[in-house]
Amino acid sequence: MATAIDSATCSPLLCPNGTLRASINLGNPILANKSSTTGEVFGVSVDLSRELAKRLGVQLELKIFDAAAKSVAAVTSNEADIGFFAIDPLRGEGVSFSAAYIHIEGCYLVKQNSPLTANEQVDKAGVRITAAKGSAYDLFLTRNLKNANLVHSVTSQTVVDTFVQNGSDAAAGVRQQLESDRDRLAATTPLRLVLPSFMVIQQAMGIPSNRGEAAAQYLRDFVEEMKRSGFVAGSLKRHGIQGAAVAPLT
Repeated sequence: MATAIDSATCSPLLCPNGTLRASINLGNPILANKSSTTGEVFGVSVDLSRELAKRLGVQLELKIFDAAAKSVAAVTSNEADIGFFAIDPLRGEGVSFSAAYIHIEGCYLVKQNSPLTANEQVDKAGVRITAAKGSAYDLFLTRNLKNANLVHSVTSQTVVDTFVQNGSDAAAGVRQQLESDRDRLAATTPLRLVLPSFMVIQQAMGIPSNRGEAAAQYLRDFVEEMKRSGFVAGSLKRHGIQGAAVAPLT
């Protein structure tokens, strides 16, 4: 599918400062991680940022955040030109989204001896769920929970530790992060996932909504090409990411 306008025309719309500023969220290990030895940030969101900057013929600047809410704020305030977020109606007020490029699972984690064994059992009066403030699953649960109460951690990386410390009934998060924390705490605090997942998180690219329809269409076409060409699948494989599926073409 041809892009709405060519890269040279679109470049000043997508990156008016002459550098593509990409908002990278380290709170989701599916999207990005930082090397403990070199400090280098890597992942599918970084790969997509580099490829887009290459096509636009500009330099890339990575703006690194530890939580989705901070990453979204950088884009909505025009401090960054692109970001990588779960599609959500609330975020759509300030962000123009592409279609999803990957789908990932949002799950609950509970203590091994918890009576909670199914998603519908979690939304009961008196149940407390720990989630990262402003995350995709926090926004989803805020809209959809009828009886359970949400309590918050600052970032996705601290959800499980907060859940253990505050004695709530479940932790909500990206499946891979929950599995990593479950394994990390196995010796002291046996935990288990409640399966299947309670939501599918549609991860997309986004730009500030004030950049206009031409820039938004260019980004949408770019994402579709990255899926169609195998770029997204190759990036996930290269970084050893499991449990994330390339989203269907639109």
